[in-house]
Amino acid sequence: MPETITDGRRRRGATRRRELLDATLRVIARDGLAGISQRRVADEAGVPASAVMYHFASVDDLLVSTLREVNDRYLAELEAVSTLGGLAALIASSGRAALVAEYDLFLLAARRDDLRTEVDRWDAALRGLAERVTPRRGDVLAAVVNGLWLQAAVSGLDESGALAVLRGATGWRQGESNP
Repeated sequence: MPETITDGRRRRGATRRRELLDATLRVIARDGLAGISQRRVADEAGVPASAVMYHFASVDDLLVSTLREVNDRYLAELEAVSTLGGLAALIASSGRAALVAEYDLFLLAARRDDLRTEVDRWDAALRGLAERVTPRRGDVLAAVVNGLWLQAAVSGLDESGALAVLRGATGWRQGESNP
């Protein structure tokens, strides 16, 4: 459960920080990682350029914070999934533009040793998901989930298509529980 901030200044600061992280994702979705700058993020958020550096020590800190925020959100969403159908719905509900931005951030983490913990957190969450959702072929499920999210980012994906792939990958058969 998120911490409730009672101090008005801290609450406004947390809100501004959230706005900047959201603006960063929109800029990445539109312009890629190379398009990130203090001014572009500030313009996207509708705030003065100095607000970005007030909340983030550098553009790199802004990108790393955005990556961690995105990862935290997905990990919480994955933790709530208990069926293949729930997983298919989660994958299908992800917006294409946001997914493209999130993949850019994930690839940044894959390239940098200092961000390896974010990749490891994601992999551990997929292993946990596989243990909850299917008694077999968990390694395949983890790979398929990553592939489905990439497909959703590239060309979109509907829930029934995602569910069919998940069922096929896990060897699910009609009449078995946990569809």
